[in-house]
Amino acid sequence: MLRRIIQACFLIIGGTLGIFLIPDLLALMNAGDMTLINNPYVTAVLGALIFYLLTFWAVDPVTNFVKWAEESLIKAPITDVLFGSVGLFFGLLVAFLVGFALNAIQVPVVNTVAPTLLTLLFGYLGFQVGFKKRDELLGLFSRSKKKGTEEEVEKEGRAREWKILDTSVIIDGRVADICQTGFLEGTIVIPQFVLEELQHIADSSDVLKRNRGRRGLDILNRIQKELKIKVEIYEGDFDDIQEVDSKLVKLAKLTNGVVVTNDFNLNKVCELQKVAVLNINDLANAVKPVVLPGEELSIQVIKDGKEHNQGIAYLDDGTMIVVEEGRDYIGKRIDVLVTSVLQTSAGRMIFAKPKQLEKSIIS
Repeated sequence: MLRRIIQACFLIIGGTLGIFLIPDLLALMNAGDMTLINNPYVTAVLGALIFYLLTFWAVDPVTNFVKWAEESLIKAPITDVLFGSVGLFFGLLVAFLVGFALNAIQVPVVNTVAPTLLTLLFGYLGFQVGFKKRDELLGLFSRSKKKGTEEEVEKEGRAREWKILDTSVIIDGRVADICQTGFLEGTIVIPQFVLEELQHIADSSDVLKRNRGRRGLDILNRIQKELKIKVEIYEGDFDDIQEVDSKLVKLAKLTNGVVVTNDFNLNKVCELQKVAVLNINDLANAVKPVVLPGEELSIQVIKDGKEHNQGIAYLDDGTMIVVEEGRDYIGKRIDVLVTSVLQTSAGRMIFAKPKQLEKSIIS
Protein backbone atom coordinates (compact mmCIF):
# COMPACT_ATOMS: atom_id res chain seq x y z
CA MET A 1 0.00 0.00 0.00
CA LEU A 2 2.81 2.38 0.89
CA ARG A 3 4.57 1.70 -2.42
CA ARG A 4 1.38 2.57 -4.31
CA ILE A 5 1.04 5.85 -2.41
CA ILE A 6 4.67 6.78 -3.14
CA GLN A 7 4.24 5.97 -6.83
CA ALA A 8 1.10 8.11 -6.95
CA CYS A 9 3.02 10.98 -5.33
CA PHE A 10 5.77 10.61 -7.96
CA LEU A 11 3.18 10.78 -10.72
CA ILE A 12 1.59 13.93 -9.27
CA ILE A 13 4.98 15.61 -8.81
CA GLY A 14 6.06 14.58 -12.31
CA GLY A 15 2.88 15.89 -13.91
CA THR A 16 3.14 19.21 -12.03
CA LEU A 17 6.80 19.72 -12.91
CA GLY A 18 6.08 18.71 -16.50
CA ILE A 19 3.50 21.50 -16.87
CA PHE A 20 5.87 24.18 -15.58
CA LEU A 21 9.33 22.99 -16.72
CA ILE A 22 8.95 21.17 -20.03
CA PRO A 23 7.87 24.31 -22.01
CA ASP A 24 10.90 26.22 -20.70
CA LEU A 25 13.11 23.27 -21.47
CA LEU A 26 11.83 23.15 -25.07
CA ALA A 27 12.38 26.91 -25.45
CA LEU A 28 15.91 26.54 -24.13
CA MET A 29 16.63 23.77 -26.61
CA ASN A 30 15.38 26.02 -29.49
CA ALA A 31 13.16 23.21 -30.65
CA GLY A 32 11.17 23.88 -33.83
CA ASP A 33 7.48 23.97 -34.02
CA MET A 34 6.55 21.94 -30.97
CA THR A 35 2.96 23.13 -30.73
CA LEU A 36 1.71 19.59 -30.29
CA ILE A 37 4.07 18.88 -27.40
CA ASN A 38 3.90 22.35 -25.90
CA ASN A 39 0.45 21.64 -24.45
CA PRO A 40 -0.35 21.49 -20.71
CA TYR A 41 -1.98 18.09 -20.97
CA VAL A 42 0.82 16.61 -23.03
CA THR A 43 3.57 18.07 -20.81
CA ALA A 44 1.78 16.79 -17.71
CA VAL A 45 1.63 13.28 -19.17
CA LEU A 46 5.30 13.45 -20.22
CA GLY A 47 6.39 14.62 -16.75
CA ALA A 48 4.31 11.92 -15.05
CA LEU A 49 5.75 9.28 -17.40
CA ILE A 50 9.34 10.37 -16.70
CA PHE A 51 8.80 10.26 -12.92
CA TYR A 52 6.99 6.95 -13.20
CA LEU A 53 10.11 5.51 -14.81
CA LEU A 54 12.15 6.94 -11.92
CA THR A 55 10.03 5.01 -9.40
CA PHE A 56 11.53 1.72 -10.56
CA TRP A 57 14.77 2.52 -8.74
CA ALA A 58 13.71 5.33 -6.39
CA VAL A 59 10.57 3.78 -4.80
CA ASP A 60 12.47 1.31 -2.60
CA PRO A 61 14.80 3.89 -0.96
CA VAL A 62 11.90 6.29 -0.43
CA THR A 63 9.74 3.49 1.04
CA ASN A 64 12.52 2.49 3.44
CA PHE A 65 13.03 6.11 4.46
CA VAL A 66 9.31 6.57 5.18
CA LYS A 67 9.20 3.36 7.23
CA TRP A 68 12.27 4.43 9.19
CA ALA A 69 10.73 7.85 9.89
CA GLU A 70 7.47 6.19 10.98
CA GLU A 71 9.21 3.80 13.36
CA SER A 72 11.30 6.62 14.81
CA LEU A 73 8.22 8.72 15.49
CA ILE A 74 6.40 5.76 17.07
CA LYS A 75 9.33 4.92 19.34
CA ALA A 76 9.90 8.55 20.35
CA PRO A 77 8.18 9.69 23.59
CA ILE A 78 5.07 11.72 23.01
CA THR A 79 6.58 14.67 24.91
CA ASP A 80 9.54 14.78 22.49
CA VAL A 81 7.25 14.78 19.46
CA LEU A 82 4.86 17.29 20.99
CA PHE A 83 7.41 19.87 22.12
CA GLY A 84 9.50 19.37 18.99
CA SER A 85 6.42 20.06 16.86
CA VAL A 86 5.55 23.14 18.90
CA GLY A 87 9.09 24.44 18.50
CA LEU A 88 8.98 23.74 14.75
CA PHE A 89 5.71 25.64 14.46
CA PHE A 90 7.10 28.73 16.19
CA GLY A 91 10.31 28.51 14.15
CA LEU A 92 8.38 28.45 10.87
CA LEU A 93 6.20 31.31 12.12
CA VAL A 94 9.28 33.45 12.81
CA ALA A 95 10.72 32.52 9.41
CA PHE A 96 7.47 33.54 7.69
CA LEU A 97 7.41 36.92 9.45
CA VAL A 98 11.06 37.63 8.60
CA GLY A 99 10.59 36.45 4.99
CA PHE A 100 7.50 38.67 4.67
CA ALA A 101 9.62 41.64 5.72
CA LEU A 102 12.38 40.69 3.24
CA ASN A 103 9.90 40.68 0.36
CA ALA A 104 9.92 44.46 0.52
CA ILE A 105 13.58 44.45 -0.56
CA GLN A 106 13.65 44.48 -4.34
CA VAL A 107 16.73 42.28 -4.67
CA PRO A 108 16.19 38.93 -6.44
CA VAL A 109 18.53 36.95 -4.20
CA VAL A 110 17.16 38.45 -0.99
CA ASN A 111 13.43 38.03 -1.66
CA THR A 112 13.69 34.58 -3.27
CA VAL A 113 16.57 32.59 -1.80
CA ALA A 114 16.65 34.16 1.67
CA PRO A 115 13.08 33.13 2.67
CA THR A 116 13.84 29.52 1.79
CA LEU A 117 17.06 29.51 3.81
CA LEU A 118 15.34 31.24 6.72
CA THR A 119 12.53 28.64 6.66
CA LEU A 120 15.06 25.80 6.88
CA LEU A 121 17.17 27.56 9.52
CA PHE A 122 14.38 28.71 11.86
CA GLY A 123 12.43 25.48 11.41
CA TYR A 124 15.50 23.49 12.50
CA LEU A 125 16.28 25.83 15.40
CA GLY A 126 12.66 25.83 16.58
CA PHE A 127 12.48 22.04 16.56
CA GLN A 128 15.79 21.70 18.43
CA VAL A 129 14.82 24.27 21.06
CA GLY A 130 11.43 22.67 21.64
CA PHE A 131 12.96 19.19 21.74
CA LYS A 132 15.87 19.97 24.07
CA LYS A 133 13.94 22.29 26.40
CA ARG A 134 11.05 19.86 26.91
CA ASP A 135 12.12 18.99 30.47
CA GLU A 136 12.20 22.65 31.51
CA LEU A 137 8.82 23.29 29.88
CA LEU A 138 7.32 20.23 31.59
CA GLY A 139 8.75 21.41 34.91
CA LEU A 140 7.17 24.82 34.38
CA PHE A 141 3.74 23.30 33.73
CA SER A 142 4.15 20.86 36.63
CA ARG A 143 5.00 23.64 39.09
CA SER A 144 1.97 25.61 37.96
CA LYS A 145 -0.29 22.59 38.30
CA LYS A 146 1.27 21.60 41.63
CA LYS A 147 0.73 25.08 42.98
CA GLY A 148 -2.93 24.98 42.02
CA THR A 149 -3.31 21.50 43.53
CA GLU A 150 -1.66 22.57 46.77
CA GLU A 151 -4.01 25.53 47.03
CA GLU A 152 -7.01 23.25 46.49
CA VAL A 153 -5.75 20.76 49.09
CA GLU A 154 -5.05 23.55 51.56
CA LYS A 155 -8.51 25.00 51.00
CA GLU A 156 -10.15 21.61 51.43
CA GLY A 157 -8.02 20.97 54.51
CA ARG A 158 -9.22 24.20 56.09
CA ALA A 159 -12.81 23.23 55.30
CA ARG A 160 -12.29 19.74 56.71
CA GLU A 161 -11.24 21.33 60.00
CA TRP A 162 -14.91 22.23 60.59
CA LYS A 163 -16.45 19.68 62.96
CA ILE A 164 -20.19 20.37 63.03
CA LEU A 165 -21.90 19.08 66.17
CA ASP A 166 -25.47 17.84 66.14
CA THR A 167 -27.90 17.97 69.07
CA SER A 168 -27.59 14.32 70.09
CA VAL A 169 -23.80 14.36 70.41
CA ILE A 170 -23.91 17.56 72.48
CA ILE A 171 -26.44 16.09 74.93
CA ASP A 172 -24.44 12.83 75.04
CA GLY A 173 -21.49 14.76 76.47
CA ARG A 174 -18.67 12.41 75.48
CA VAL A 175 -17.59 14.81 72.74
CA ALA A 176 -16.21 17.16 75.42
CA ASP A 177 -13.93 14.42 76.79
CA ILE A 178 -12.83 13.55 73.24
CA CYS A 179 -11.96 17.20 72.57
CA GLN A 180 -10.05 17.36 75.85
CA THR A 181 -7.88 14.38 74.91
CA GLY A 182 -7.03 16.00 71.56
CA PHE A 183 -8.50 13.29 69.34
CA LEU A 184 -10.92 15.78 67.76
CA GLU A 185 -9.00 18.51 65.94
CA GLY A 186 -9.94 21.62 64.05
CA THR A 187 -12.76 24.06 64.71
CA ILE A 188 -15.86 22.98 66.59
CA VAL A 189 -18.89 24.53 64.85
CA ILE A 190 -22.24 24.82 66.63
CA PRO A 191 -25.00 25.94 64.24
CA GLN A 192 -27.50 28.46 65.56
CA PHE A 193 -30.40 26.14 64.70
CA VAL A 194 -28.86 23.43 66.91
CA LEU A 195 -28.62 25.91 69.79
CA GLU A 196 -32.28 26.81 69.28
CA GLU A 197 -33.26 23.15 69.39
CA LEU A 198 -31.25 22.68 72.60
CA GLN A 199 -32.92 25.69 74.16
CA HIS A 200 -36.32 24.36 73.12
CA ILE A 201 -35.52 21.01 74.76
CA ALA A 202 -34.23 22.76 77.90
CA ASP A 203 -37.52 24.71 78.17
CA SER A 204 -39.66 21.61 77.77
CA SER A 205 -42.32 20.80 80.36
CA ASP A 206 -41.09 17.20 80.39
CA VAL A 207 -38.56 16.83 83.22
CA LEU A 208 -36.43 14.27 81.34
CA LYS A 209 -36.26 16.39 78.21
CA ARG A 210 -35.54 19.52 80.24
CA ASN A 211 -32.65 17.83 82.02
CA ARG A 212 -31.21 16.58 78.72
CA GLY A 213 -31.41 20.05 77.18
CA ARG A 214 -29.72 21.67 80.16
CA ARG A 215 -27.04 19.02 80.13
CA GLY A 216 -26.36 19.84 76.48
CA LEU A 217 -26.01 23.56 77.24
CA ASP A 218 -23.64 22.76 80.13
CA ILE A 219 -21.52 20.62 77.80
CA LEU A 220 -21.28 23.49 75.29
CA ASN A 221 -20.21 25.90 78.04
CA ARG A 222 -17.52 23.46 79.09
CA ILE A 223 -16.23 23.04 75.52
CA GLN A 224 -16.19 26.79 74.96
CA LYS A 225 -14.69 27.94 78.27
CA GLU A 226 -12.60 25.10 79.67
CA LEU A 227 -11.14 23.35 76.65
CA LYS A 228 -8.34 24.70 74.47
CA ILE A 229 -10.16 24.26 71.20
CA LYS A 230 -11.59 26.79 68.78
CA VAL A 231 -15.38 27.05 68.91
CA GLU A 232 -17.52 29.00 66.43
CA ILE A 233 -21.24 29.66 66.26
CA TYR A 234 -22.65 29.40 62.74
CA GLU A 235 -25.31 32.10 62.47
CA GLY A 236 -26.76 31.01 59.13
CA ASP A 237 -29.98 29.08 58.70
CA PHE A 238 -31.89 27.30 55.95
CA ASP A 239 -35.44 28.59 56.05
CA ASP A 240 -36.60 26.24 53.30
CA ILE A 241 -35.60 23.18 55.38
CA GLN A 242 -37.54 22.22 58.52
CA GLU A 243 -35.61 19.27 59.96
CA VAL A 244 -32.48 20.05 61.97
CA ASP A 245 -30.71 16.92 60.65
CA SER A 246 -31.36 18.00 57.06
CA LYS A 247 -29.97 21.44 57.86
CA LEU A 248 -26.81 19.83 59.27
CA VAL A 249 -26.32 17.79 56.10
CA LYS A 250 -26.87 20.90 53.95
CA LEU A 251 -24.37 22.91 56.01
CA ALA A 252 -21.78 20.14 55.80
CA LYS A 253 -22.20 20.01 52.01
CA LEU A 254 -21.83 23.76 51.60
CA THR A 255 -18.77 24.06 53.85
CA ASN A 256 -17.25 20.64 53.10
CA GLY A 257 -17.21 20.10 56.85
CA VAL A 258 -17.60 16.95 58.97
CA VAL A 259 -20.75 16.11 60.93
CA VAL A 260 -20.09 14.80 64.44
CA THR A 261 -22.98 12.72 65.79
CA ASN A 262 -24.03 9.59 67.64
CA ASP A 263 -27.37 9.39 65.84
CA PHE A 264 -27.48 6.17 63.82
CA ASN A 265 -30.05 7.47 61.32
CA LEU A 266 -28.19 10.75 60.72
CA ASN A 267 -25.02 8.72 60.21
CA LYS A 268 -26.72 6.73 57.44
CA VAL A 269 -28.16 9.85 55.80
CA CYS A 270 -24.69 11.45 55.71
CA GLU A 271 -23.20 8.33 54.15
CA LEU A 272 -25.92 8.22 51.49
CA GLN A 273 -25.38 11.89 50.61
CA LYS A 274 -21.56 11.55 50.55
CA VAL A 275 -21.08 13.80 53.58
CA ALA A 276 -18.16 13.13 55.92
CA VAL A 277 -19.36 11.99 59.33
CA LEU A 278 -17.74 11.05 62.64
CA ASN A 279 -19.86 8.80 64.83
CA ILE A 280 -19.00 8.85 68.54
CA ASN A 281 -20.46 5.35 68.90
CA ASP A 282 -18.06 4.06 66.25
CA LEU A 283 -15.18 5.50 68.24
CA ALA A 284 -16.50 4.03 71.48
CA ASN A 285 -16.92 0.62 69.86
CA ALA A 286 -13.42 0.80 68.44
CA VAL A 287 -11.80 1.35 71.85
CA LYS A 288 -13.92 -1.20 73.75
CA PRO A 289 -12.19 -4.40 74.84
CA VAL A 290 -12.57 -7.08 72.20
CA VAL A 291 -14.87 -9.92 73.23
CA LEU A 292 -14.57 -13.08 71.16
CA PRO A 293 -16.96 -16.05 70.91
CA GLY A 294 -16.00 -18.70 73.44
CA GLU A 295 -14.77 -16.26 76.09
CA GLU A 296 -16.10 -16.48 79.62
CA LEU A 297 -17.67 -13.46 81.37
CA SER A 298 -19.00 -12.89 84.86
CA ILE A 299 -22.20 -10.83 84.69
CA GLN A 300 -25.36 -10.04 86.64
CA VAL A 301 -28.64 -10.62 84.86
CA ILE A 302 -30.90 -7.66 85.66
CA LYS A 303 -34.03 -8.13 83.55
CA ASP A 304 -35.72 -10.36 81.02
CA GLY A 305 -35.28 -9.96 77.29
CA LYS A 306 -37.72 -9.61 74.40
CA GLU A 307 -37.54 -13.23 73.34
CA HIS A 308 -38.65 -16.24 75.36
CA ASN A 309 -36.40 -17.11 78.33
CA GLN A 310 -33.88 -14.39 77.50
CA GLY A 311 -32.07 -12.42 80.17
CA ILE A 312 -30.36 -9.04 79.83
CA ALA A 313 -27.10 -7.92 81.44
CA TYR A 314 -24.69 -5.05 80.89
CA LEU A 315 -20.93 -4.64 80.99
CA ASP A 316 -19.33 -1.73 82.84
CA ASP A 317 -19.07 0.24 79.59
CA GLY A 318 -22.79 -0.17 78.89
CA THR A 319 -22.57 -2.97 76.35
CA MET A 320 -25.73 -5.06 76.42
CA ILE A 321 -25.46 -8.83 76.82
CA VAL A 322 -28.35 -11.02 75.73
CA VAL A 323 -28.25 -14.26 77.72
CA GLU A 324 -30.11 -17.16 76.14
CA GLU A 325 -32.03 -19.19 78.73
CA GLY A 326 -31.07 -16.51 81.25
CA ARG A 327 -34.48 -15.49 82.51
CA ASP A 328 -34.24 -17.86 85.48
CA TYR A 329 -31.06 -16.08 86.62
CA ILE A 330 -32.48 -12.56 86.94
CA GLY A 331 -30.93 -10.85 89.98
CA LYS A 332 -28.05 -13.36 90.11
CA ARG A 333 -24.40 -13.13 89.09
CA ILE A 334 -23.44 -15.98 86.81
CA ASP A 335 -20.66 -17.00 84.45
CA VAL A 336 -21.58 -17.05 80.75
CA LEU A 337 -19.89 -18.12 77.55
CA VAL A 338 -19.96 -15.69 74.61
CA THR A 339 -21.59 -17.22 71.52
CA SER A 340 -21.52 -14.25 69.12
CA VAL A 341 -20.91 -10.50 68.93
CA LEU A 342 -22.93 -8.04 66.85
CA GLN A 343 -21.26 -4.65 66.32
CA THR A 344 -22.82 -1.76 64.38
CA SER A 345 -22.77 2.05 64.38
CA ALA A 346 -25.72 1.91 66.80
CA GLY A 347 -23.65 0.01 69.36
CA ARG A 348 -22.44 -3.45 70.22
CA MET A 349 -24.48 -6.42 71.43
CA ILE A 350 -23.11 -9.64 72.90
CA PHE A 351 -24.98 -12.95 72.86
CA ALA A 352 -24.11 -15.53 75.50
CA LYS A 353 -25.27 -18.70 77.24
CA PRO A 354 -24.99 -19.57 80.95
CA LYS A 355 -21.90 -21.62 81.62
CA GLN A 356 -23.80 -23.94 83.95
CA LEU A 357 -26.28 -24.71 81.16
CA GLU A 358 -23.41 -25.40 78.78
CA LYS A 359 -21.86 -27.83 81.29
CA SER A 360 -25.15 -29.67 81.78
CA ILE A 361 -25.55 -30.07 78.02
CA ILE A 362 -22.03 -31.46 77.69
CA SER A 363 -22.50 -33.87 80.60
